[in-house]
Amino acid sequence: MYENELVPITKVLLVGLDKNDPQFGYQMTELTNLATANHLEIVAMITQKLNRPNSATYFGKGKVEELKEALEYHGVEMVVANDELSPSQIRNLEQQTGAKVMDRTALILDIFASRAKTRLAKAQVAIAQLQYQLPRLRTSMNIRLDQQTGGGGGSFTSRGAGETKLEMNRRHIEHQISLLRQEIEEIEADDQTRRARRDKQNIKNVALVGYTNAGKSTIMNGLVRRFGENKEKTVFQADMLFATLETSVRKLNLPDNQSFLLSDTVGFVSNLPHGLVAAFRATLAEAAQADLLVQVVDYADDHYREMMATTAQTLKEIGVTDIPMITVFNKADLRPETIYPDRDGDTVTLAAVEDTSLDLLVETIRRHILSDFATVELLVPFSEGALISELNDSAIINATDYTEEGTLLSVTLTAPQLARFEKYIQ
Repeated sequence: MYENELVPITKVLLVGLDKNDPQFGYQMTELTNLATANHLEIVAMITQKLNRPNSATYFGKGKVEELKEALEYHGVEMVVANDELSPSQIRNLEQQTGAKVMDRTALILDIFASRAKTRLAKAQVAIAQLQYQLPRLRTSMNIRLDQQTGGGGGSFTSRGAGETKLEMNRRHIEHQISLLRQEIEEIEADDQTRRARRDKQNIKNVALVGYTNAGKSTIMNGLVRRFGENKEKTVFQADMLFATLETSVRKLNLPDNQSFLLSDTVGFVSNLPHGLVAAFRATLAEAAQADLLVQVVDYADDHYREMMATTAQTLKEIGVTDIPMITVFNKADLRPETIYPDRDGDTVTLAAVEDTSLDLLVETIRRHILSDFATVELLVPFSEGALISELNDSAIINATDYTEEGTLLSVTLTAPQLARFEKYIQ
């Protein structure tokens, strides 16, 4: 669901525990943004200082009473918690307050479910949702969960109807997860085939990574419009969290005939549910296979350092390590007294909405991934036509001509390729 759709607004109370975490204020701000992204209207916020959550009700007894009174005062029937709650915490809070309780994990899953558009994204979100539901399965209130009395010990026939229903639900969910994983494996196999084809063509891959809503899609679209092989093939962009869940790959052709692939990946957020991180490994595979990462940072946000830490942690969790990375401080036009576009080593300060900034970014990317390329002319004898096929598969062909001695090619080659075709260089 996007901003132009009519979405019913639900009023909610946000709640959170301050466990002496210096980032607590930022986390609650982030929770506010997540709730807003899910079309929830925040009417109040209740917090409590505790070293650890109450195992039964998350909040202490007195704070639970305060929460109940606040819900009644504001006429609100829903609570959104900053942490992932246990099934018993959710159940007890709902019983004592009379309100529906959604934790941070469920909120993020809900947002992802509403944004997923492709077959892969939908399958990934569905798996994460089902895994979240498994430990939270409940039977209807009129079904007994206890075992009936009588002989048979732990046999199936001695189980209560409620427990039998619970096991059936659990098996059904586990079967659904298994089917979805098979579907993802099929999609991954197709993606790996496409990546192998690109690798054979020796095209470098650059992946945009970073906190959600930092401007990755804006950068992608700006570069596609300037250098894209298909300039109309832009990606969806909007000023919202998780506007893009799918990884989009576009080929960029630079004026000197050199090319590279640019990938726009799903954005990150702190405390991203582990199930969701695991489910989206396939989507983030482009980042894992990249020759260069471009970390995009919202420089206009006061919490940009925390966002960078979130990106570093998430990349570590999904196993993306040892890949060169440049850092882009985006939205510099919204940060007072900031000089841009500017570059300091592997750090670029820019505004993605301006062409001069995009040009500086491309030049920085070029220094990393295209510095070992050289454009030369090769004369390949007609008797060695197999080499032409090899070059078509693995090199960048800029121009082709035919002479009496053979095929004359203008090609862009890597250093190893230069050595391989050295005797044909004119």
